[in-house]
Amino acid sequence: MASGNQVAVAASVVEGVDRSPELMRQPMLEGPFDVKELLHIDEALSVAERDGGGLHYSVYVGPLHDPVRGAAEELHDRLADPDRSVLIAVSPEQRQLEIVTGRVAQEKIPDRSAALVVFSMEAAFGAGQLAGGIVTGLRMLAETAQGR
Repeated sequence: MASGNQVAVAASVVEGVDRSPELMRQPMLEGPFDVKELLHIDEALSVAERDGGGLHYSVYVGPLHDPVRGAAEELHDRLADPDRSVLIAVSPEQRQLEIVTGRVAQEKIPDRSAALVVFSMEAAFGAGQLAGGIVTGLRMLAETAQGR
């Protein structure tokens, strides 16, 4: 998917021929986010890591094989410290969302709290705000963990 940012590549001279502005092109980003959205998600991850009750937070956006919950749990198990980790796994194409918490993380973020986060994220996704939903989810998860 193309980014929403317009970045011009400087015109240059190649073999004595000037390249006109018509040949200037935009860089491409793969995935559903533009640069600004990626920066917001990165900032939310940093804040969650700093303020989120000593837990580690990760986000995966992409396809999840069936069963979706099992696929998300497999991803979570591959994290560096799964017991202290929280994974938000989103598959926009499949319209699936899973939050997976490790053993220690689940003590700070019980299933009931994670379900409320999912509800809020789905509301944002339904309004077309994929990045906003992820940022909201990270904030809510970190606040929940910090309070316990």
